[in-house]
Amino acid sequence: MAHYVCTINSPLSVEEAFDYMADLRNFAAWDPGVSSATIRDDAEPGLDTAYNVTANGAKLVYRTIEFDRPKRVVAEAVTSRLRSYDIIEVTERDGGSAVLYDATLELKGVFKLGDPIMQLVFNRIGDAAAAGLESALKGKLVRS
Repeated sequence: MAHYVCTINSPLSVEEAFDYMADLRNFAAWDPGVSSATIRDDAEPGLDTAYNVTANGAKLVYRTIEFDRPKRVVAEAVTSRLRSYDIIEVTERDGGSAVLYDATLELKGVFKLGDPIMQLVFNRIGDAAAAGLESALKGKLVRS
């Protein structure tokens, strides 16, 4: 299992930061590994909203499985080879907000043998995404 956590302090309000992060279409704007992210079925961001996401060449369907505006959103994509589980929590901080991004990538079956290498790759992917997120939220990355 590969895991990456970062926190971005942002001047955005809690509501603004949450609304930006909870709309998974924005993944393509800040995560260089995501080439496209679209919402399915003309839905709005919320509980059980589905998104088509192409990440590092893989086509995934993410669903929001928790949605507690403006505090927490959890999205999950499950395939026969992997499970991607992303937690986003937004709290008030110094007149702005702090955005916690916690990503877990679990390989399944025989692919689990690649977990040690996947953690190294996931660290690089996570660092690039954190830099993009820092820029998008016009904030400052705080290492956990």
